[in-house]
Amino acid sequence: MPPRTNHLGLARNEYKGRPTTLCPGCGHDSISNQIISMAYDLGLEQHKIIKVSGIGCSSKTPAYFLGGSHGFNALHGRMPSVVTGALLANTDLACIAVSGDGDTGSIGMGQFKHVIRRNVPFVYIIENNGVYGLTKGQFSATADEGQFLKYYGTNHMPAIDLALEAVIAGATFVARSFSGDAKQVQALLRAAVRHPGTSVLDIISPCVTFNNAETSTKSYPYGRDHEIPLHEIQILAPDYVDAREEITIGDYDEGDIIDVEMHDGSFIRLKKLDNDHDPRNRRQAMDVLERSMREQIFSTGLIYYEEPRPTLADTEELVETPLARLDAAGLRPSEAVLDSVMQNLMAG
Repeated sequence: MPPRTNHLGLARNEYKGRPTTLCPGCGHDSISNQIISMAYDLGLEQHKIIKVSGIGCSSKTPAYFLGGSHGFNALHGRMPSVVTGALLANTDLACIAVSGDGDTGSIGMGQFKHVIRRNVPFVYIIENNGVYGLTKGQFSATADEGQFLKYYGTNHMPAIDLALEAVIAGATFVARSFSGDAKQVQALLRAAVRHPGTSVLDIISPCVTFNNAETSTKSYPYGRDHEIPLHEIQILAPDYVDAREEITIGDYDEGDIIDVEMHDGSFIRLKKLDNDHDPRNRRQAMDVLERSMREQIFSTGLIYYEEPRPTLADTEELVETPLARLDAAGLRPSEAVLDSVMQNLMAG
């Protein structure tokens, strides 16, 4: 029997990349698998997607998914700059970018905050394990205060909450998940790729080699035993309705559902649980994150969403044709135009 294919006629295997070289059991591989499944299910065209990363174990992962997409491995902490340039020149492309807690929360913190401020439209995945896995397990900026590691002693610094930093910076889509929760990760990815702005996904992804002790909030045992979903997210229609399909309403009791409409008319549908979190309330999103950090509660799901604001391409008033496709005449002002500009500057 031939393999099942999507509406493009592609099998799931055609969305894979190269074999992984990460440690067996690494949470990053689970995330890669969910990116593959998401892209296959939605029928994304790989040649219209670029993959960008920084440095670290997490930043190796674009090699493991979407083998038909172009990718670029940037400098440590500099992924957002590369994404900004690539998407300004190619406004018709989408981008899935992968970073780590060290790549984003330490050397790349400034770039992280500014790419959100500029609202560059891409999916920013943080594979967060609380250590520098590639350089043998030193504490990262998201390591738990008081955490003890065999070779590095006790961490005395408070942890940075990257989801909270994203909300404060003005991101219009912020979510947190656990790499072991495949269903939730894929649902959030589906919504993130449709969002017209910077979509930040902080995914706790345990390092099985250096940071998997039960006392760590970044470990598999802790994530498995302490995860508290803010709401129930399902990936099958009608809980998430792709833009190609008719939007329908399921048989749910009134008041049990939050419908968050994406810009293209699709929905991510959230079923409220006991904590009654509304991701459209920015103050409530910050309260949830601050309480989670203070009480070490592992809250996952869509944390914050707001109506899209202008992207960087909008604010820069770029022409409709992507800059990468303009010819020399379109890119270079004529001598007469330059003379006019100079005369105006001199007159001013």
